[in-house]
Amino acid sequence: MTHLPKGLIVSCQAPVSSPLDDPYIIAAMAQAAVNNGAVAVRINTPNHIKAVRAKVQVPIIGLWKQVITGSHVYITPQFHHAVAVAEAGADIIAIDGTTRNRPGDEKLPDVINNIHQQLGKPVMADVDTYEAAKLAVEAGVDIVGTTLFGYTSETKSFAPPGWELLTQIIGNLKIFVICEGGISSPEMAIKALELGTDAVVVGTAITGIDLLVQAYNNNIANFYKQPKI
Repeated sequence: MTHLPKGLIVSCQAPVSSPLDDPYIIAAMAQAAVNNGAVAVRINTPNHIKAVRAKVQVPIIGLWKQVITGSHVYITPQFHHAVAVAEAGADIIAIDGTTRNRPGDEKLPDVINNIHQQLGKPVMADVDTYEAAKLAVEAGVDIVGTTLFGYTSETKSFAPPGWELLTQIIGNLKIFVICEGGISSPEMAIKALELGTDAVVVGTAITGIDLLVQAYNNNIANFYKQPKI
């Protein structure tokens, strides 16, 4: 199975409403990230994975976000989504590793086992809590990421990065750990490494042009609305 190096992983994604949500552009982002030292990239959808695979040789953590009625699980929610991600060229399959109900009859251990046995790919579990991380490790995942901390009903009152969660996982589970979510500066990435994480995923702070421009513009608009003395 693919070895994932330690270091910086760049998530190259864009909102579906954005002109950046194009395979050519996502592949260019990934290539720029790799050219400047990224040890791996994280890519959403088979079409984008296929385009990126043609441009870079570093490991691709692939996923496919799908909204399915009756379930809050959306990151590669079912095995057939993992199949499409693998066939597109991903080296590692990222899946939802929370304790939430999965769509259909598939259970987390079954999805992990099928990816290992039928696809021959390592699995990254995107988790939100230590309990979820522990159960995912017991189910056989190869990598755990703090990706969903702050994005589930159980953690929605918290903002990423989940430093405490990261520390719990590192201190208690023997697993390759990725800190993902809320890393917005090189200094924060270093803090994650100092805590003992094996790799750091950075997305919005590097490739999130839409969200970054919105943030700047909102702050500037609020500045103009303030009464001047």
